[in-house]
Amino acid sequence: MTYSPFSIDGASRPGRWLVTCDHAANTVPPTVAGGDLGLDPQDMARHIAFDIGAAGVTAALAERLNAPAIFSNFSRLVIDPNRGEDDPTLLMKLYDGTIIPANRHANAAEREHRLTTCYRPYHDALTELAARPATVIVSIHSFTPQLRGRAPRPWEIGVLYAHDMRLALPLLDLLRAETDLTVGDNEPYSGHLPGDAVDRHALQHGRPNVLIELRNDLIADPAGQRDWAGRLAPILETALARTQL
Repeated sequence: MTYSPFSIDGASRPGRWLVTCDHAANTVPPTVAGGDLGLDPQDMARHIAFDIGAAGVTAALAERLNAPAIFSNFSRLVIDPNRGEDDPTLLMKLYDGTIIPANRHANAAEREHRLTTCYRPYHDALTELAARPATVIVSIHSFTPQLRGRAPRPWEIGVLYAHDMRLALPLLDLLRAETDLTVGDNEPYSGHLPGDAVDRHALQHGRPNVLIELRNDLIADPAGQRDWAGRLAPILETALARTQL
């Protein structure tokens, strides 16, 4: 089977939303380091290689929103589609205490190969999907409950945003009204980086947007993924309605 760096669900669905999953897979394409970054399979199954559970949430959420979804099909350790091309962390050499052997000595030619094979085709497809009229982007990610040597993270969900807060603020209000949730406001990470996926496909075009981080132990299985998609869909719709956009 021919390798594809992305997949799309529901391209013809009419909903305004576009649900994106930048870190959907832990795939290493066969033309990148022979399909093996030199890590133990247990490491490739960890959060360092992809966002655990995010793809399942994305698929179920897009279906509920009657909207298209796009998924990467390469590990963020191959090249990170949620970084700008000039970002120094585009090819990670060390992640959460783990050295990435195939990245330690990756040169400019290897970087360009990965950009051409994986990164740019994914972003080209995302550009085409986002160009539909009145698109609203929601990007789904997941985070590990605790990084090595760090304190446990208390949030079940985080809402990330930059200078465009039109969707993020009503979403935060609605999530905080859910009494069983500890909600991160630009946590466990802060905002966006220049040139990252949301900046490139939403902020630079004035499209309403939000990035949602879910704690990965809550969405590690299909039941949890479906539950969170079912919970988020009406909240997102209500938040969008409140923006009057």
